[in-house]
Amino acid sequence: MSADGNGTDAENRVRTGYVTQTHTGAVSWERAVSDGERLDFDFVELYMDGATERTNLDPSAVAAAVEAADLDLLVHLPFADLEIGSPRAPVRQGSVTEQRGCIEIAAEMGAEKAVLHAGTSARPPEWELDAVAPTLLASVRELDRFGADRGVEICVENLPGVPLTVHQFDRVFADTEASMTFDTGHARVDGMSAGEMAAFLDDHADRVSHVHANDSREARDEHVPTGSGTLDFETALAPLREGWAGTVSAEVYTFDADYLELSGRKLDEAL
Repeated sequence: MSADGNGTDAENRVRTGYVTQTHTGAVSWERAVSDGERLDFDFVELYMDGATERTNLDPSAVAAAVEAADLDLLVHLPFADLEIGSPRAPVRQGSVTEQRGCIEIAAEMGAEKAVLHAGTSARPPEWELDAVAPTLLASVRELDRFGADRGVEICVENLPGVPLTVHQFDRVFADTEASMTFDTGHARVDGMSAGEMAAFLDDHADRVSHVHANDSREARDEHVPTGSGTLDFETALAPLREGWAGTVSAEVYTFDADYLELSGRKLDEAL
């Protein structure tokens, strides 16, 4: 499924939201939706793992709550124990089957996009990337088609220090039709400066549909409140300020809505 990040959104504007921390059980999905409405976000990105993995969700209840709050819905698919790139067929097939189940629930909830980690723990010295990339990308293609058939756009996220990093993403662009979730913190871990992030976004605006604004104080995957770290978002996100109509999530590890409100304000300023 092709990205819609280059102007096909009816309102032709960037929409902002936040990644929920519902998977921890410390925040219910009901509160996450309520916070999204109260803080005037455009959408919530529901984490489909842990306490809110698919079997713990009532799709009709989530859909009704999101609609009542006048919010759009995105989801973050599970990843910690799944291996869609495993070279071992039973492991890979089981993981893909689980992701398909999650995408079906996402569609029932009315989600428009689903963030996917296209990663694997099959790494050197046992497994080189060239050996596992074909099966990993085949899984991405399968899930992308499955999502497209259900109206859910699959957005593959660059991962920090492990396949597929931002420096390996040309494989996703070349061998799949999936969209991208560009994670700023992950790109920073992999050595990108704010200027280099901007260049990447400028070059690939037609494939980047979603962004995780992941702030940090150094080149680590910290997820501190947006604006409290040292990443220059005004520079990094500059290509998104004109002619791009995707979605941007503040990805903040917090249970305090005050920090979400501040993050939303800082993100709006950067955009």
